[in-house]
Amino acid sequence: MTAQDYKAPESVGRLQRGALAVGVVGLILCAIGAAKSPADFYHSYLIAFLLVLGLSLGSLGLLMLQHLTGGHWGIVIRRPLEAATRTLMLVFFFFLPLLFGMKYLYSAWLDPARVKAQPLSDLQQHYLTSQWFTVRAFLYFAIWLSLMLLFNSWSRTQDVNTEDRALRRRFKLVAGPGIILYVFVMSFAAFDWSMSITPHWASTIYGFLFVVGQIISAMSLMIAVVVLLSRTEPFSHILQKRHIHDLGKLLLAFVMLFAYFDFSQLLIIWAGNQPEEITFYRSRLYGSWGAVAVIVLVFHFFVPFFLLLSRDLKRNANLLPKVALWMIFMRCVDLFWMTRPEFTARAFPGWLDFAAPLALGGLWLFFFSWQLQKMPLLPLGDPKLAEAIASHEH
Repeated sequence: MTAQDYKAPESVGRLQRGALAVGVVGLILCAIGAAKSPADFYHSYLIAFLLVLGLSLGSLGLLMLQHLTGGHWGIVIRRPLEAATRTLMLVFFFFLPLLFGMKYLYSAWLDPARVKAQPLSDLQQHYLTSQWFTVRAFLYFAIWLSLMLLFNSWSRTQDVNTEDRALRRRFKLVAGPGIILYVFVMSFAAFDWSMSITPHWASTIYGFLFVVGQIISAMSLMIAVVVLLSRTEPFSHILQKRHIHDLGKLLLAFVMLFAYFDFSQLLIIWAGNQPEEITFYRSRLYGSWGAVAVIVLVFHFFVPFFLLLSRDLKRNANLLPKVALWMIFMRCVDLFWMTRPEFTARAFPGWLDFAAPLALGGLWLFFFSWQLQKMPLLPLGDPKLAEAIASHEH
């Protein structure tokens, strides 16, 4: 079959139009909120930004993992993954408003009065400055965008030069160091954009929590997208139960890995019981925020974990996408729990907490749908494609 036979179906166009409408409405609400209460707006905007950043970077991580392992699981989602990585430029523009709202988010190290009341270490005083914060952010995006451009460029070349073995080796050669670089850079970005809200508290596992959370979000999105594509040609004859079963198993594995990292962080800090270390959990495990913690524990881990243990559910094209979309929603709740207690004791979301994710999420989905239509839905030059989509259910 030719590239024309693997064009995105009309359902992607409908998704694009619907996402744009939602994004525009969300933007209007955000503009109203920013005018009325800039502080509340930026608190909500940070959560929405971290959510869509995770969809793009988690897709980049999964794309590199697929090139490194060569698994069949990644071939059916490779083009959606590539389309998601190409939204990184949009996410970069989403980041820019945060530079104008730093005084509302990072006053703990920007406000001289607060720094005088709670002094920072010498290292923090040099590291946590608005200038270095901006320079590091641009460096992070430069690295991520470079990786994205490499893999997308090589993928286009592979569609033309299907027998280029050097290109196949290049994918794997860069994917390994690329994953390490992604984890390393995202860890520092998590320290800057989220953990520095509480500069007197630190955790070395914090960056890993963000990385695995991003992978969960991206894998959940891919499950929903391929099932949507499978409802029309050409994917209706390509996607098989074994494909979504594999994706469901990977989602389960990442959910367990996230729980392991999250519990490890809590256990180490709980056992140490040091005054400067327990502040993070003291503000999140008591009062109304304790109820949110229980919600995250139950619905971000226990319920998905037990549901995904079912082989039948992981092979069910109707139920698995619902679990996947729920995981994206709970990722947003988890980000709310991780960042908001530093600004308010009130554990109830405001209307901007819904408007900001709708705005950025809608625009992100619009851009993603547009990118998905720019290339064939399958990597036609991948030598493992025929084997990956062959019908041999078991």
